[in-house]
Amino acid sequence: MNVMDNTKPKKLRIIACGMIAREVLAVNEQLGFDHIDLKCLPAEYHHHPEKIAPAMDVAIQTAREEGFEDIFIGYADCGTGGELDKICQKHGVERIAGTHCFSFYMGNDVYEKSDGEYMTTFFITDFLARHFDTFLIKPLGLDRHPELLDMYFANYTRALYIAQTDDPELEQNAREAAKFLGLEYERRYTGFGDLIPALQQLG
Repeated sequence: MNVMDNTKPKKLRIIACGMIAREVLAVNEQLGFDHIDLKCLPAEYHHHPEKIAPAMDVAIQTAREEGFEDIFIGYADCGTGGELDKICQKHGVERIAGTHCFSFYMGNDVYEKSDGEYMTTFFITDFLARHFDTFLIKPLGLDRHPELLDMYFANYTRALYIAQTDDPELEQNAREAAKFLGLEYERRYTGFGDLIPALQQLG
């Protein structure tokens, strides 16, 4: 007699960067997961990477207090210089592999083998194409002081839009962003890249 296993996966807390919240939810839906509880740290920490590790320390402790035994970190290193890894090790949790979100969107193997190709590349993701004014122009003061463009972007030569979706409106936004920054525009469709296998293992 065959006995069906109706055991459901335990609820799992993903603590992610607000910049990839939409993508995490999309991948979870694609994978058919219903056991994921998503919490996000502010997307603005992208501008202040020194805040990520301390905030993550608190967020993991909070998740434990709320009864989550299984926790996964939806961040790459993201400019923390290894500090995020120290927090992950402290709590015995794992994070998405990679240096930044554009690394795992492109595929970490592809990015790591680029041999410096992207040293002068400014990356645009779907999130940035969607929120360019509110997330980049205004926080950097470029709407009030356009002369700062040269200071911030003088070392960049191109804007590479790594698209998670085929969205004509977002592509137009990315083109306009590149034009505003005075950079050569290029688009490359990556989809969700390594985000899919990173989350797939959580099933």
